[in-house]
Amino acid sequence: MESTRILTIAAAILYLMFCAAIVGAVVYLFFLSVKALKKYIGSTEVRQEKKVIRKSLGEVLRENRLRCKMTQEFVSETLGVSRQAVSKWENGTSDPSTSNLIAIAKLYGVSSEELLRSTDETAQV
Repeated sequence: MESTRILTIAAAILYLMFCAAIVGAVVYLFFLSVKALKKYIGSTEVRQEKKVIRKSLGEVLRENRLRCKMTQEFVSETLGVSRQAVSKWENGTSDPSTSNLIAIAKLYGVSSEELLRSTDETAQV
């Protein structure tokens, strides 16, 4: 009888310790979640600024092509590449080779450094 009572008390203590560990883990996860949300909310301004400013090389290429009132077909024929290649460059799926980038810059009437600089400036923000 005495040993049954001791086992019951030990089981109750273990159960309470288990419950306390679960509650502690939940409180700790809640604390981490709140901390992460505070950090995320605090970065809203930075995220919006980057979203507005960030330009990819493809976007710069597309803007310059449209500024020059050229079609992808015309650019592809002039450079000796497929229209799909020009489309991939503008969509950001792939990047033009160095020689193609120099030819594109010449075609658009800008320097290749200017094309790359416009993407570099946005990446630094």
